[in-house]
Amino acid sequence: MDLTQGTPQEKNIRAKKMMLWFGIISLIMSFAGWTSAFVVSSSRPDWLKDFQLPNAFIISTVVIVISSITFLLAKNALKKDNKSLTTIWLVITLILGVVFIFNQFQGFQEIINLGYNFTGPTSNVTMSYIYLIAVVHILHVVVGLICLLVVIYNHLRNKYNANNKLGFDLAATFWHFIDILWVYLFLFLYFVG
Repeated sequence: MDLTQGTPQEKNIRAKKMMLWFGIISLIMSFAGWTSAFVVSSSRPDWLKDFQLPNAFIISTVVIVISSITFLLAKNALKKDNKSLTTIWLVITLILGVVFIFNQFQGFQEIINLGYNFTGPTSNVTMSYIYLIAVVHILHVVVGLICLLVVIYNHLRNKYNANNKLGFDLAATFWHFIDILWVYLFLFLYFVG
């Protein structure tokens, strides 16, 4: 396929989608680096063995998977030009994103209650990696929530419909990516950690 072909609008759509994928690939590389460092560091003598992830992380994993489903339902409603149903599913997705972050902080509190901190005399390298990986992911979920707010705002202004949904699609792609990323990170920390 010749990427120079097409109308200016088609080229613009391709360019925006490609930029999003460049960003996603760079994020994959960053998290791959951190999880690789986690594996390498696990051979250290001060590595914490037999640590169980907090239950709040399990709950947040379920919540973020459900949020991906609700975003898909919003997209299907948009394809059918059902504005009210699209709005409902988008708002539910937003709420689930906030619940995810809340549960992540609950998980951090569980870790602190066990006596482990990010830094200081009660910290260790294992917990530092877990905090780093989870907090950086939370920051990306915050970005996803901002994207979702923009999508909701634009949707309420009738910017999207079944034939014009680029911003919606870009936000959905990013949201699904951060969902899949968390599932990977959770499984990684659960089984490798």
